[in-house]
Amino acid sequence: MSIRNVFVIGLGTMGLDIAQVFASHGMFVHAYECNEQFLERAKARLHANLAKRVERSKMSQEEMDYILGNISWEVDDYTKFADADLVLEAVAENLNIKRDIYKRVEEFCPERTIIATNTSSLSITELAAGTSRPDRFIGMHFFNPATVMKLVEVIRGMDTSDETFETITKLSRKLEKEPVEVSEGPGFVVNRILIPMINEACCLVQEGIASPADIDTAMKLGANHPMGPLALGDLIGLDVCLAIMDTMYSETNDPKFRACTLLRKMVRAKKLGKKTGIGFYDYTAK
Repeated sequence: MSIRNVFVIGLGTMGLDIAQVFASHGMFVHAYECNEQFLERAKARLHANLAKRVERSKMSQEEMDYILGNISWEVDDYTKFADADLVLEAVAENLNIKRDIYKRVEEFCPERTIIATNTSSLSITELAAGTSRPDRFIGMHFFNPATVMKLVEVIRGMDTSDETFETITKLSRKLEKEPVEVSEGPGFVVNRILIPMINEACCLVQEGIASPADIDTAMKLGANHPMGPLALGDLIGLDVCLAIMDTMYSETNDPKFRACTLLRKMVRAKKLGKKTGIGFYDYTAK
């Protein structure tokens, strides 16, 4: 199956970057948000990001125009889904919100349409069960920033067909990404390893073992990590880290996935990292 028309639902940090990746590789993208305010904010953010790359000679004006020319901006009008080859959902990690979107999408999209989710931890099988096409439902998990990071986890649910898997794997390579095949499991591969490490770093801060800066320095110099775990948590979003920990804990009941109390308190205080200006580090002056 050839993928030409891609519908991206949810234009937060991940969704907007994913839309840019598709558009830059010659696919026509319908970029969807739930209201006009969110949509205009996303449009302005993409234009500013691309303009900055042109200004720094990292992209030509022609490349910028090509990307923007491949994106149609839409607000909550699902009638255009009749042309969808692929629908990729990148909204909040909430099962009910995602399922409601799939129901609305299926009212209009053709039988051939593949529905993919960028979920970082929710069950692909459970999400697919809320649709009429579990064989054409799959996880397509990009990493932040999606315009730079090469990995895509291609995650099979219990009923994902081989044809769907092969289509998304081939598409990932067309996007110049490196796909890895993943059978569904809590946290998949990267987050199953990465998020507990970030959580443990939070515990070290909570216990007064070391400062956030010293913990990050130790991991960069001692483990050759390009970024420390707490700075990475701030980049991902501490609310996302907490949601993934809670999902893995609820799926396994394994105490090794119990979220650090400090992490939960910071999320309650809206200290989520870069997106709110403060997390383990202060970004307001940068």
